[in-house]
Amino acid sequence: MKLTSTFKAALLAIGTVASLSAQETPKAVETAPAAAEAPKFTETQLLETFGWFVGRRMGLSELGFTADQTASIIKGIQSSARGAEAPYKIEDIGPELDKFMQAKQAEYTAKQRTKSDAASAKFFADLKDKKGVVALPSGLNYEILKEGSGDYPKATDVVKVHYTGTLVDGTVFDSSVQRGEPVEFPLNGVIAGWTEGVQKINKGGKIKLYVPYQLAYGEEGRPPTIPPAATLVFEVELLDFKAAEPAPAPDAPASVQGM
Repeated sequence: MKLTSTFKAALLAIGTVASLSAQETPKAVETAPAAAEAPKFTETQLLETFGWFVGRRMGLSELGFTADQTASIIKGIQSSARGAEAPYKIEDIGPELDKFMQAKQAEYTAKQRTKSDAASAKFFADLKDKKGVVALPSGLNYEILKEGSGDYPKATDVVKVHYTGTLVDGTVFDSSVQRGEPVEFPLNGVIAGWTEGVQKINKGGKIKLYVPYQLAYGEEGRPPTIPPAATLVFEVELLDFKAAEPAPAPDAPASVQGM
């Protein structure tokens, strides 16, 4: 979640509403100024939410900081808010801080991988009994939900799709369907599970992909939305595809131009 994007979106929305309102109000008609609405949230509530965003971006929950460690982090934030100098010289403490944070990240990744491995093993074991699911040598499993027609895309093609991605527990982490806008991209420019799987349907078809982490975002994942070593499930509808435009030829050396 991007805090700045959230604020920018809100400001843009306010500006759009104001612009539309101005266009829809005849110039000859004077409207009475609207009464100021009472704030919906208190300043304390707003600042608490801002603090939540900061903590979320810092990964306080994901990295498993203890209460004492969190208190030290908050102490540093308070010091920075007062405009104080850094408590220690960054050039001195930086290498040790890097090692500490890398160790915390490694600890978090190891715990999450153990958890994800157990969930994925059960998930794929149960999947073996599901009718219509095909298991490929790569580890990718897929299920045709709707047959399309015509040719099938190649890995080098550009595809236009609607999709929804979930974790094995059903949590949606991304969806063009929810956004109401399909996406278009080179098929060989995404995760391996997509590159292999989408070639199994033709135009108008719909497929469900069961993607092990080795064919998705690997051991690290994409925290906080995609945990380390996470198996992912995608429902993909292939709306269209086309051959990618050839890359422009490199400029000829000056010594041979015009020959």
